[in-house]
Amino acid sequence: MEQQPAPRPESARTRVALVFGGRSSEHAISCATAASVLRAIDRERYDVVPIGITKGGRWVQVADDPAQLEITAGRLPEVPDSDSTVVLPLGNSSNTVTVSEPGQIPRALGEVDVVFPLLHGPFGEDGTIQGLLELADIRYVGCGVLASAAMMDKHIMKVLFADAALPVGPYTVITDLQWRRDRAAALDAANALTFPVFVKPARAGSSVGITKVAEPAHLEAAIEAAREHDPKVIVEAGIVGRELEVGVLGGHGAEPPRVSEVGEIVVGGGHAFYDFEAKYLDEAHVEISSPAEVSAEVAAQIQRIAATAFEAAGCEGLSRVDCFLTEEGDVLVNEINTMPGFTPFSMYPQVWAASGISYPELIDELITLALERRTGLR
Repeated sequence: MEQQPAPRPESARTRVALVFGGRSSEHAISCATAASVLRAIDRERYDVVPIGITKGGRWVQVADDPAQLEITAGRLPEVPDSDSTVVLPLGNSSNTVTVSEPGQIPRALGEVDVVFPLLHGPFGEDGTIQGLLELADIRYVGCGVLASAAMMDKHIMKVLFADAALPVGPYTVITDLQWRRDRAAALDAANALTFPVFVKPARAGSSVGITKVAEPAHLEAAIEAAREHDPKVIVEAGIVGRELEVGVLGGHGAEPPRVSEVGEIVVGGGHAFYDFEAKYLDEAHVEISSPAEVSAEVAAQIQRIAATAFEAAGCEGLSRVDCFLTEEGDVLVNEINTMPGFTPFSMYPQVWAASGISYPELIDELITLALERRTGLR
């Protein structure tokens, strides 16, 4: 018989399950994000339950110790494996989370009011955990199933943007079937783009698997490198100009989403672009500027495009929208990240800090939005 948790008093703090780690190549980044949230979340308002997902996919209870989850010199953090398994309820009869251990009676961790999924990439940011939480009838931070899945796929994302009459840059998509059936035709389509091009896994983040290709001779190797992370690859023409980003917050109810100040990342230190190393391992050569030095008219245009993209995709809670400002002064939308980098030094918290919302306040705002939103169709 399962051990039953004691009844919760009316004055009990909101119980938040932080879920992090996961099966994607962004496992360590997710752990580092969890460390930041554990340090900043208001413990007077929230009772925190850290739940890690191992690289093999097991859900385990993790110590409430940020130091174990931070990126340090020479070490990327990882959720430790365990014989115990955290189990979510399925259905709407209870929000009680349990821990199952071999040969033991299942142990109740207690009810969870809301889940904060700090997962990046496939098996987390792509609608999978969102669907699981919908089945469990547990409220959660961030976008729902469809928006999470569609925005994880850079191809589908651009199709939705174009349908909403949003300007996007030139690109081509190479599916696994196309690559295996007619590699030459796929290469021809990519070679027709203006170089340099960026070759990317279609469904990955944190710049994992991305290569900047200066000439056609290196294109095939870059596609193979991207295919190590995703059999579907997108090749985008390089845009000459600046990359500018904004955060979007809200997205359900009658109120329109709020859009932050514009931010810009300037990368030095020999990095060809804002790659994984620059993002997480070489912060000394990365400068985030917010508000970015752009005219009021350009800032307003980027904010309008971001809000339109956010709503066209059906996003909720939070997203970061990345745009290009070309040398001719045109604004193109590049992509939406539905679970953007979320350490205090990441762009999303930084642009909101510049907009007057601190990191702890941002965490609180996102949890409040999640608690106000029902599960299911909306």
